[in-house]
Amino acid sequence: MSKPISEFIEKYYLHFNAAALVDASKGYVAHLKDGGKMMITLAGAMSTAELGKILAEMIRQGKVDFISCTGANLEEDLMNLVAHSHYERVPHYRDLTAQDEWDLLERGLNRVTDTCIPEEEAFRRLQKHIVEIWKDAEAKGERYFPHEFMYKMILSGVLEQYYEIPRENSWMIAAAEKNLPIVVPGWEDSTMGNIFASYCIKGELTATTMKSGIEYMMYLADWYTKNSAGKGVGFFQIGGGIAGDFPICVVPMLYQDMEMHDVPFWSYFCQISDSTTSYGSYSGAVPNEKITWGKLDITTPKFIVESDATICAPLMFSYILENS
Repeated sequence: MSKPISEFIEKYYLHFNAAALVDASKGYVAHLKDGGKMMITLAGAMSTAELGKILAEMIRQGKVDFISCTGANLEEDLMNLVAHSHYERVPHYRDLTAQDEWDLLERGLNRVTDTCIPEEEAFRRLQKHIVEIWKDAEAKGERYFPHEFMYKMILSGVLEQYYEIPRENSWMIAAAEKNLPIVVPGWEDSTMGNIFASYCIKGELTATTMKSGIEYMMYLADWYTKNSAGKGVGFFQIGGGIAGDFPICVVPMLYQDMEMHDVPFWSYFCQISDSTTSYGSYSGAVPNEKITWGKLDITTPKFIVESDATICAPLMFSYILENS
């Protein structure tokens, strides 16, 4: 089997963050080969960075067992799916003035670093269909998680008329087709979350139709206790923030608060981050700090790649796909 990415990084990525990338990738492969399961957490704007092009393949090939992501990553994969041709790239974003930014706003373009998401074609196109699914569930007295509502929309086929990228490049389609477990902590802090809240304020929906973050933690706790036997569950964290902080806490919660003292620690840990350890930055905390919180064991393989996830994650995923 040809392994061009593996051969390249093993030849040239020999020291510092480059070597950490290789070591962490090999650790991921070893964890899977030993029968372990893996959680991936997505912070930042990884969906708008089009990580779905390779993350979808990771999902299809069974290299991912659970995803924790922000509401933005949940919806922005679908926004890219249905409105890609309407996106505008702004490579000179560092030079934009306040007036330039205002001009983008007036054109309905919401900027994410060097990429502008079109409001009408992306946000409103999804809103039109997801609101119908929310209201249908409420009329039937049914309640679902945010990602489950998104899965329903994808699997119903109503978005297919808008597809502007190959379906195999959407990680959300891959996840929906596998019914991959997902938690979306802090979903309210997203465009669809804001839209849902607005309908509740207007009295057209009830907040309880959407399952809550506490219920997400209960859902994760149930999954973890059922899947952490044997080699256990690994934790691959892209960025920082709530996407990583929320799920990693399930272990100390089960051990300390539920007093389930046979619950194993996370059995692999890797974080790609450019955050530094300063002023209490949890996103920049070294893995060993997590030992003191009852999340990682002394023997847990631990890696940190202090670099840009948009550069590192595709390389690491390619290595993993080539070798496991």
